[in-house]
Formats: sequence, C-alpha cells, structure tokens
Amino acid sequence: MRISRDKVDICRARKKKSVADLAEAYGVSRARMNVILNQREVSVVSAGRLADALECDVTEILED
Repeated sequence: MRISRDKVDICRARKKKSVADLAEAYGVSRARMNVILNQREVSVVSAGRLADALECDVTEILED
C-alpha cells in the first residue's frame, strides 16, 4: 500500500501529534517512524497501525 506523507502530515496536524508522538503511539522509535513515513510503500498491517496511531481511517492516509 502507498501512503501519502502529505495526508499523514495533515492527520498529524489535526491531532496535534509530532513525529515523536506518532512513533510512541505506533510503538517504534522516532528514527524508525521517519523511515516508515519516507518509504511510502508499507504493508497492510503497517498502514493499519499507522492509521490507529493517528486515530484516523486508513483511507485518509492512502495515496489517491
């Protein structure tokens, strides 16, 4: 699945979460979260975990 960094950033802004906050909610280090966000192509499970950490629907962070 391809995630959109822009859409993730919009969800982060809406929830007022930094990358460090997102990493903590996801359960990884801040450095690992940056790798996940920058690779764009993630597994279905990772996309779901990322959406859960952002408290949004997974469709909100997927590329069109």
